Amino acid sequence: KGNKCRDMITKHYPSFFRIPQDWTRVGRVDPTEELELTFALKQQNVHLLEEKLKLVSDPDSAQYGKHLTLEEVASLVHPSELTQKVVRHWLHSHGITNCLTIRTQDFLQCKMTAEVAETLLPGSRFHRYVRDSHSIVRSSAPYSVHDDVHQHLDFVGGLHRLPPKGQDLSKKPQQHKAGLHLGVTPAVLRTRYNLTAADVGSTQNNSQAVAQFLEQYYHPADLAEFMNMFGRTFQHLSQVERVVGTQGAGKAGLEASLDVEYIMSTGANISTWVFTNPGRHESQEPFLQWMVLLSNMSDLPWVHTISYGDDEDSLSTAYMMRINTEFMKAGVRGISLLFASGDSGAGCKHMGKQQNSFRPSFPASSPYVTTVGGTSFKNPFKVTYEVTDYISGGGFSNVFGMPDYQASAVKGYLKTVEATLPPPSYFNTSGRAYPDMAALSDNYWVVSNRVPIPWVSGTSVNYTTRDYNFYQRNVSINRLHRGSNIPHFCSVQGASTPVVGGMLSLINGQRLLKGLPTLGFLNPRLYKLKGQALFDVTEGCHLSCLDEQVQGKGFCAAPSWDPVTGWGTPNYPALLAALLAE
Repeated sequence: KGNKCRDMITKHYPSFFRIPQDWTRVGRVDPTEELELTFALKQQNVHLLEEKLKLVSDPDSAQYGKHLTLEEVASLVHPSELTQKVVRHWLHSHGITNCLTIRTQDFLQCKMTAEVAETLLPGSRFHRYVRDSHSIVRSSAPYSVHDDVHQHLDFVGGLHRLPPKGQDLSKKPQQHKAGLHLGVTPAVLRTRYNLTAADVGSTQNNSQAVAQFLEQYYHPADLAEFMNMFGRTFQHLSQVERVVGTQGAGKAGLEASLDVEYIMSTGANISTWVFTNPGRHESQEPFLQWMVLLSNMSDLPWVHTISYGDDEDSLSTAYMMRINTEFMKAGVRGISLLFASGDSGAGCKHMGKQQNSFRPSFPASSPYVTTVGGTSFKNPFKVTYEVTDYISGGGFSNVFGMPDYQASAVKGYLKTVEATLPPPSYFNTSGRAYPDMAALSDNYWVVSNRVPIPWVSGTSVNYTTRDYNFYQRNVSINRLHRGSNIPHFCSVQGASTPVVGGMLSLINGQRLLKGLPTLGFLNPRLYKLKGQALFDVTEGCHLSCLDEQVQGKGFCAAPSWDPVTGWGTPNYPALLAALLAE
């Protein structure tokens, strides 16, 4: 039995290890080169963890808000002694002893040479790949492990998943019109969402964070200049409290600048952390490194906003299920995780001759995070009501079932718009539906490299130039679309996510002042509000497959919840009141 191998990748996910075309293979890695791989050990009591999350997140439960400490989470889910013994013995038998564990004991990060890694994981072949100035080490082939070890591992990280592609961000020149706003600024957001100058943080034990996995950075001088230009009417902080990871010395990135500037101007005067490029090694996966960090730090910000996603079908179910468990571990600790819904609309997967389906994104499709979609002003020059941002990601998971907390709302939507829904072959009506809520995602002012830049927008959707030309003819477009089949950063919804995150941080601050626990996993409570305290978005559709059946149209906004804007956008004072109620 010890000589039998089970293929962990190709058996179910033959496309999982495909190297995207924009990465250039330089050559085989030297056998003596050091790699660092992450071993995800099987956890115990995952079903009990899920039950605990439901109880502490449901406002009708007697255990609502009774969150666990990291130590309590560790005692619940840590791998069995047998699992730890088997995996360590397997590693030691290959001479691998340079390993670090974490406080929950469910990840091992081990250093070894490429030669040893290829012996440990039969089938793997490590190459170096470059894109622009970025170099990584990955295996171009699937790996396998022995049957007796396979049952103790969820996956091995550092072999296949590639870092996401940066965005093409552009500005849209506009005619200046007297008396009208010329793009979204903190003042415009505060006006639209009814925040006053008094709506700023005022408690010491509150904090928020953005997490970034691109090779780009924010500059402290840009943040200071942004606050000097746009933050004069409200109390704010002009410095990040803590950077976790490595800040590069290169130019500031628009994505990084936008995230930091808008979480700190919406969640104003609140201590803010930045998790930036936490991968320290070419063989590490930055997103996975961030997840490992969350399980190894007892003192963490209460709200995290992340603008990152992969196509669901590009990832193994085992990997996504394990990441879901990591999200649950954060939720039971009282931490809120907000993910961008994506910028591909409903997405599109070409299944074959004249056969397509929508393409959901993960982690947006996870039942254990709050997913944020995007909107635009009806009139881009006025603070008007909001309509759908046509690239706002949304849809139904093909992997995760619909959670109980949203079943009534989603079924209501499907019944209300039944006559105009896309054909049922395009989406899974029983899957986790997203997003959960939304905010403005279009035409932001950003300061980057000391330069104020207006009308910042950008996407990296999975569409070709032909598709772009179609939309240019048929839809009012103000952003450039580029083809991409790799993990993408949702820079448009990446604007809405920190804005919502900042408002939730303000609400956490008010809850803490009243002696109440933090919001934690928001969705069960959000769905029980049934749209109360949010501006319902009922106009507009998002894009999807360009074919004869759906003709580029995905789902459409509708009264109450919908899979383009969720429950709508925040009316801050009403949302504060609703979420302060005990």
